[in-house]
Amino acid sequence: MAACWAHGRRKFYELAQLKKAPIAIEAVARIDALFAIERDIAGLSPEERQAARAERSRPLIDDMALWLHHKRAGLSGKSDTAKAMDYLLKRWPAFTLFLADGRVDLSNNAAERALRGIAVGRRNWTFAGSDAGGRRAAALYTLIETCKMNGIDPRAWLADVLDRLPGHSVKRIDELLPWNWKGERHADAA
Repeated sequence: MAACWAHGRRKFYELAQLKKAPIAIEAVARIDALFAIERDIAGLSPEERQAARAERSRPLIDDMALWLHHKRAGLSGKSDTAKAMDYLLKRWPAFTLFLADGRVDLSNNAAERALRGIAVGRRNWTFAGSDAGGRRAAALYTLIETCKMNGIDPRAWLADVLDRLPGHSVKRIDELLPWNWKGERHADAA
């Protein structure tokens, strides 16, 4: 499982804001350099991202690992900076997974933003009626977010699919999934 660099950065950023933690300020700068590379390679294929990361990010990561170990050795275990460093170091394989797989993002901020609306309404979800109702709601929210990720208006997709579903062949149900949906009402009459 991959770890989120935005979360690792946040611990240093909070310390850097105080301007009394030069190690934290440097850590933020090093992590920001990784995010800059990710902005440069956004939109490339996973293979191209992995190659770019091998060339550009890997040296920064290797240097950061040495730097973290060196700086950590001189800190008390109770210091906030040491705790921020330990958070990264204890999860280092998860933080560096993005180097080995071009499909892995540096952070999970996009996923968290997608879930924010669900989290905000969580009191309402207690009224799903049952565990089965909760599972159905989760499936529906997953499809809605998938529509958004594929640039599809979820309302248009849902209205069209609900309209077409009764006459649609079960063997061709995959045609109605958001990433395959064409949006042409009744174009595929069973």
